[in-house]
Amino acid sequence: MTSKSKLLIGAVFLAGWMSVASAQDADPTNMVRGGLQAIQLVDQGKIGELWDGSSPATKKRVARPEFVRQVEASRSPLGAAQQRTWISVNRQMVANEDPDVAGQYINVEYETRFANASNRVVREMTSFRLDASGTWRLSGYVLR
Repeated sequence: MTSKSKLLIGAVFLAGWMSVASAQDADPTNMVRGGLQAIQLVDQGKIGELWDGSSPATKKRVARPEFVRQVEASRSPLGAAQQRTWISVNRQMVANEDPDVAGQYINVEYETRFANASNRVVREMTSFRLDASGTWRLSGYVLR
């Protein structure tokens, strides 16, 4: 697993916005929308809900209270999002002995300006994993 993948935290299944699809059929527009839905839950302070719907691999890596603490610690000081723009959609294949971690991923990155950090742009990344049923599910969120 790459260090980038190890940094990914959180996961949630956002029902209804993504249909069953192969990696080749993944619509970048749907990936951007799904990432925004997840980020908006963080914006609304519904971080625990992200963990509640997380993948088995995420739950193995971090307990709910720690997950909430980590996300709050990174986001709270920044204040409210003022402007957010998606900047990239990238595919990657992750090899790992754990079948809950290994597989196909799509990462969507956004540049965001926050109220308490208006002098700089923060990158938010959401990561989606293609699960065994052929459904793309959000598998991570990280600030850079």
